[in-house]
Amino acid sequence: MTMVEYCGKKPKIDPTVFIASNATIIGDVEIGICSSVWPNAVIRGDTHTITIGKRVNIQDNVIISARAIVGDDVTIGHGAILHGCKVGNNVIIGMGSIILDDVKISDWVIVGAGTVITSHSIIPSKSLVLGIPGKVVRQLHEDDLNHITANSKEYLELANKYKKRR
Repeated sequence: MTMVEYCGKKPKIDPTVFIASNATIIGDVEIGICSSVWPNAVIRGDTHTITIGKRVNIQDNVIISARAIVGDDVTIGHGAILHGCKVGNNVIIGMGSIILDDVKISDWVIVGAGTVITSHSIIPSKSLVLGIPGKVVRQLHEDDLNHITANSKEYLELANKYKKRR
C-alpha cells in the first residue's frame, strides 16, 4: 500500500482496517474501524479532508477525493468515483457509479451500477437510484435493506480472511 503524507497531513487509519498492497491513500484521510480498501483504490485527501466511517468497503479501482464524507456500513462498488459528496450510513454505491460535488445521500440507499448523481442532488432515505442522471425510481423493500446489511457483512468477513493471510 502507498500511504503518502501531503503538506504535513498523514492518513489516520484504524489498525483494524485492511488495505490492499496496491491501494493509495494520500494526505488528510481518516478511515474508521474494520473498513477495507481493495486493489488500486485511490483516496486523495490532498485538497480536502476525506472521512470514511466504520465497516466501509472501498472496492477495486474506486476513487475518492475532494471533501468526501462516507458514513458507516457502506459498500462502494468497483470503479466508482466519489467527488466532494456526503454518503450516509448503510448505503451501496454500485459499480462504476459517479457521485459528484455536494451530493447528499441519506441512510439506507442503493445507487445502481453506472448511475451518475449530479451536483447538489439530495437522495432521500430508503431510495433506489438509477440512471444518468440518477433519479429515485422506487422506495427500498425489506429485501433491499437486508441486501445492504448482508453486503457489508460479506466484505467485513472477506477483509478478515485477507488480514489472516498476512
